[in-house]
Amino acid sequence: MPVSRREYLKTALITVGSSLSGTALAPRLFAAESTKPKRIAAVATIYGPRSHTDVLVGKILEGWKQDGGPGPNLELASLYVDQFPEKDMARSMAQKFGFPLFDTIEGAVTVGTSGIPVDGVLSIGEHGDYPTNSKGQKLHPRRRFFEQITDTFQKYGKVVPVFSDKHLGPVWSDALWMYERSKELNVPFMAGSSLPVMYRQPDPVIPFGEEMEAAVGIGYNGLDVYGFHALEAYQSIIERRRGGGVGVKWVECLQGDAVWNAIKNGAVRRDVFDAAIALVPRKTPNEIRQLGPSTLFRFEYLDGFAGAVVMLPTLAETTAVAVKMQGQSSLLATRFDERSEPRHPHFAFLLKALEQMFHTGKPAYPIERTVITSGILDRALTSLAEGQKRLITPELAITYQPVDYPHAPLPKL
Repeated sequence: MPVSRREYLKTALITVGSSLSGTALAPRLFAAESTKPKRIAAVATIYGPRSHTDVLVGKILEGWKQDGGPGPNLELASLYVDQFPEKDMARSMAQKFGFPLFDTIEGAVTVGTSGIPVDGVLSIGEHGDYPTNSKGQKLHPRRRFFEQITDTFQKYGKVVPVFSDKHLGPVWSDALWMYERSKELNVPFMAGSSLPVMYRQPDPVIPFGEEMEAAVGIGYNGLDVYGFHALEAYQSIIERRRGGGVGVKWVECLQGDAVWNAIKNGAVRRDVFDAAIALVPRKTPNEIRQLGPSTLFRFEYLDGFAGAVVMLPTLAETTAVAVKMQGQSSLLATRFDERSEPRHPHFAFLLKALEQMFHTGKPAYPIERTVITSGILDRALTSLAEGQKRLITPELAITYQPVDYPHAPLPKL
């Protein structure tokens, strides 16, 4: 019997412990359990407790729940770590699980051989002690990592899929270089965070390929690190509209009275903003109005769709998006529900997408979504640094074909 899209997604991934291990996987998700494990080299800034290396590489080593149970059909072949903080786990995990540590990225990718015996590279440029520039961007070495990984590909004449954690760059010139480098060498390439595949509460069905009138996102915490989360969550929703895989004409970043004025004069749909802010648990819509939104990332897509993400560093504690579909009177809104236990399970759903790429050689969803999101964030922070100036962005005239990849369903009670 035919099933609704909602029911299909809910049966696709029921729990991290069951549906991500073995036969409970729905046909829609890639099932790699019956094939030989793919060997992965990992390149990371640090490997400490609750770091992205811990909740990604840790699931390869210890299972989806990191409790010794079933996990992805992947094997950690090697690891390079850029820094060793006080609570470093790299050395102890290498001793426990028997994988080699290398002091160069080339060494990790080649596993100390004269070739490339791995099936993929996991590049995690997040956390660690790195400088911050005048725009507030923490300069994680994502380009340096990707450059040395791909230089190794060139040296040894072999290319394998690569995932780069979080946004590209973070500086736009570096993000663009990484994207163009991947195309030049035909590297299967994915990037981004766990938010697009994260749990959502509530979990409305956002139609795919239908007209959308308006959308507003809510973010929290720092503009660089968490601004990317908010923008990528937003992009993963609004790319679902008809013709949604298009780039951006201009970007501006507003603060103070300019933010509330944009909502008041209709540049940002107030009803949609209210629907999104109603899902942010720390403050009510009325309290937000009294205190005033903090920062607004505002932009326009090539098809004329108005983009708006309101960052509330001290007033919100989660990410939310609300949309108005054409022809529907009611609004659709969702909160991206980050769950810390067991061991940040939403990262298991990100790793499931990476497992698919490492086994098939094809990205589970397009790199262009992350490229555009990275560009919006960099241009917004540049706008803010230049006095909230609107920036015309021909460099973001990038198009792609979105895919209807499922996110994590809420566990059944």
